[in-house]
Amino acid sequence: MVRWMCLLLAAAGGLLAAPGLEVISTAEICGGCHRGIHEAWKRSAHAAAMESRLFQDALALAERDFGEQARPVCLPCHSPLGVHLRDFSLKQKVSWEGVTCDWCHSVRDVRFQGPNPAPVVEFSLVKTGPMKGARAVVHGTQYAEVHTNSGICAPCHQYRTAAGLDLLTTYQEWRMSSYGRQRRHCQSCHMARVVGDVVDPRVQAGGGAQINLHEMPGSRSVNQLNQALRMVLAAARKGEHVDVEIELANVGAGHSMPTGSPMRELILEVAADAREGEDFTETRRYRRLVADQQDKPLELEHEAFFRAGKVVSDNRLAAGERRLERFLFPVPVGVPVQITARLSYYYSPLARADSEKRVVFRTISRWVQ
Repeated sequence: MVRWMCLLLAAAGGLLAAPGLEVISTAEICGGCHRGIHEAWKRSAHAAAMESRLFQDALALAERDFGEQARPVCLPCHSPLGVHLRDFSLKQKVSWEGVTCDWCHSVRDVRFQGPNPAPVVEFSLVKTGPMKGARAVVHGTQYAEVHTNSGICAPCHQYRTAAGLDLLTTYQEWRMSSYGRQRRHCQSCHMARVVGDVVDPRVQAGGGAQINLHEMPGSRSVNQLNQALRMVLAAARKGEHVDVEIELANVGAGHSMPTGSPMRELILEVAADAREGEDFTETRRYRRLVADQQDKPLELEHEAFFRAGKVVSDNRLAAGERRLERFLFPVPVGVPVQITARLSYYYSPLARADSEKRVVFRTISRWVQ
């Protein structure tokens, strides 16, 4: 039916709304014509932003502790259309679609004048995007420069708390890095350009365009993590000890690692497993620790968003930073030992399964005689 209506409208030469296409439509309606893009988006964290069980748990805790303040703070980035529609009870389907099609493609610009970046959104049957000269038969199209740069990411990846602390600083980290100075935008890593069909060829001919991949892989993607971080292990015997050096380098992320929520951590575990005698393990963590204005450290995400006022410490790896970590293990001469370095990304303290909390993405081993 969608295909038939699109072809009919094309033949008529009119810019009309197909049945089901409203000023604000669900992602499934958009996917009727933009099938490949829709399928990729459904695999993204944007699509799961509202339905994520981790977010649902955090939202429930925020409502328990902060009452009616919770949803106006939490939902603008997890259900932006729900907020626009004043559907704070989340009764409409589109409110559960997370960062959905008709939100991003209604953004005209982003303002940076206030404490937090704010999107300029205009809902109509004219959809914005990064392609100049794009034409559609079911709705209008408009090029918006903000879709080509990191600004469109800022409203949800830069956040200042009511206490005045910049809690989410991903956009700021990018802007201050070499990536920002060189204008290498977020899309270059998280929305790579691929050959694809903007519109399903069964609906409209003329595929093979360069489009942004809407899967938008992020922090829990093993591929993204491996591209971002390099780890080099060197180990040598020094008398009755084994000296281990680990070089960590943020070579592929235009922001600190990890970025986003201060609950997120990189964890480096180095183990010395001897064939005989005692085994040893040391752990080092890289994160940003925040506290409220009374200096109480905050370890739960919802508390940080409402109460954080200070940064206690920050030992994350900045974009482009290289760091050398040293470990010394007492292993007697003549005892072979296997040194193993494991790098993992810790995502959320609320997750119940360890597989949801942690992603192990790099492991290196060496034997030392």
